[in-house]
Amino acid sequence: MDYFPLFCQLKGRACLLVGAGEVAERKARLLLDAGAALTVVALEFTPQFQQWAAEGQLQQVAGEFSADLLDGKWLVIAATDNESLNQQVSQAAEQRRIFCNLVDAPQNASFIMPSIIDRSPLMIAVSSGGNAPVLARLMRERLEAMLPLHLGKLAELAGGLRQRVKQHYSNASTRRRWWEKLFNHQRLAQSLANNDAQQSTDFIEQLFAQPIEDQGEVVLVGAGPGDASLLTLKALQQIQLADVVVYDRLVSDEVLNMVRRDAERIFVGKRAGDHCVPQSQINQILLEQAQRGKRVVRLKGGDPFIFGRGGEELEVLAAAGIGFSVVPGITAASGCAAYSGIPLTHRDYAQSVRFVTGHAKQDGELDWSCLAQDKQTLVFYMGLSQAAEIQRQLSDHGLALTTPVALVENGTSVRQRVVTGELAQLGQLATQVKSPSLIIIGGVVGLRKKLNWFSSYPQTD
Repeated sequence: MDYFPLFCQLKGRACLLVGAGEVAERKARLLLDAGAALTVVALEFTPQFQQWAAEGQLQQVAGEFSADLLDGKWLVIAATDNESLNQQVSQAAEQRRIFCNLVDAPQNASFIMPSIIDRSPLMIAVSSGGNAPVLARLMRERLEAMLPLHLGKLAELAGGLRQRVKQHYSNASTRRRWWEKLFNHQRLAQSLANNDAQQSTDFIEQLFAQPIEDQGEVVLVGAGPGDASLLTLKALQQIQLADVVVYDRLVSDEVLNMVRRDAERIFVGKRAGDHCVPQSQINQILLEQAQRGKRVVRLKGGDPFIFGRGGEELEVLAAAGIGFSVVPGITAASGCAAYSGIPLTHRDYAQSVRFVTGHAKQDGELDWSCLAQDKQTLVFYMGLSQAAEIQRQLSDHGLALTTPVALVENGTSVRQRVVTGELAQLGQLATQVKSPSLIIIGGVVGLRKKLNWFSSYPQTD
């Protein structure tokens, strides 16, 4: 390896920073966060350095660098815009066997500063050995997106439990499985994120009381409307932790590509009027997989609590005593409207928005008189087969036939296609698109010509 990775304990230890410009500020923040006793030498200081000095966080030395400033120091960073001065600092540090970092000259430094992901006490450093700092930063950003903020609290909690776990479980492999359950316990993670000490303690005691090979849990995850980049950070984290992923046809291939490769995938695809896997069977699949001790993700298009039957599935799990949690997603109405240049509300056109299912349980009836009001936006999910009836009912209850409408097919994906017209044409327009499609009705649709920004697929207007 080119560099030996090392984490240094700098709390209370004397360090020197040469330079007090904007670049030096970034280095100073890291050293102060690490608890270093910091001395900064420079001819001029930025306001931030002056504030730190006034608060007693560091010591300022106004003037030229001199080698005697290195006496008693553990490490030094040269962060000036004077290359010759930086080299002078490096040579003086080398003579005293003090580690020295040179900004923008890693080849001459005795240590380099990696890109850092701070989940203290969990720390992750990414380095390219100074060859590609932008690449290291991009990798750090990707890892940041994958790692929950609560990991630091979880690592701190684990530190306090090590001795107890060692006494409770004599076998090393059993201890390892217990730790895996702790680190993948989503409800414990949420209680830590919420600073709920009592609930965290209760979950820990449950883990000690339960057999190691115990039932798993289910996480209901919203996959968003199609574009994988619209997944929430927490959704991405959950699908990459899952042992089993149960998904339907509304989950895009792009999102499924994010699933851990060795996870089992169970397809329960269904569409309006064609449930190849009945809802009762889906409920049973979730139940059985969790009872086998699996971490199950139920991946649903859009948001699982908006026409996704997520509540029905969780009722079954709750009745069986299976632990569960929910990760909301960007619902199809929000995603498809945004990617079509259609704001769902607008002061001039709509003061409210209604999400409506195009088909409900048998004998379900919509309040058409309320839906046919002016100055509101209607979004119909799963409404293609009922488009002609929607047109008739809204018209019969007073909504103008000239009201703008849009049908969004495969919203937010590269295959998105938008068809627009008026309410009088809705039934006919529905024959031009395929499922999955969303119907948007209201004056806001007229803004699409101004606001359409997403045109990766030929549009039809």
